Amino acid sequence: MTGRFILGLVLCLLLPAVALAADSSDGKRNSQQPIQIKSNHLTTDRVRLTAVFTGNVVAQQGDLVIYCDRMVIYYDNENKEVEKVETFVNVRIIQGNRRGFGGHGIYYNKEGKIVLDINPKVYQDEDEVSGKVITYYVDTKQSEVTSDQDTRVNAIIHPKNKGNNKNAHP
Repeated sequence: MTGRFILGLVLCLLLPAVALAADSSDGKRNSQQPIQIKSNHLTTDRVRLTAVFTGNVVAQQGDLVIYCDRMVIYYDNENKEVEKVETFVNVRIIQGNRRGFGGHGIYYNKEGKIVLDINPKVYQDEDEVSGKVITYYVDTKQSEVTSDQDTRVNAIIHPKNKGNNKNAHP
C-alpha cells in the first residue's frame, strides 16, 4: 500500500510537473494542450539551442502550473526537439490537490526521466513524501526516492476516512 501510494503520488505530481507534459489518459507522454510560459525575461540562443526564462516564471498547461525563478529549455541539435527542461529556485508545482516543491527539477525527454532535488517534497491532500532526490521514470511509471547520510526518505500517509461512521467500533 505504501509503495503504491508513493508511486501514485510521484506519478501524479512529477510526471507533468517538470516535463511540462501532463500524462494523458491514453498513457502518451506529451499532451496536446498548449503550454503558456510567462516570465520577466526570455533569452534564446540558436547556437546553444536554449531558451532561458527568468524572473517570476509561470508555466501552465491545462490545470498544471509550475512556478520557478528560472527555466531553461534545451533542444537537441538533430531534430530541434526538447532534450531537457530544467527549473531552478523556488520550484513549485501545482495540479489540483497535488503539490511539489524543490530547489531544482529536470526532465530528460529521451529517457523519460524526471528528477526533483534540493529539498524535494511532494504532497497529495495531507500526505507527503520527501527525501534527497525524487526520480520518476515516465515510461515504466516507476519512482524512486533516495536518501543520504543527512536526509532520510520520509513518507507521511494519513488514513482515508471511509464511511464517516462515528459510531463504529474498532
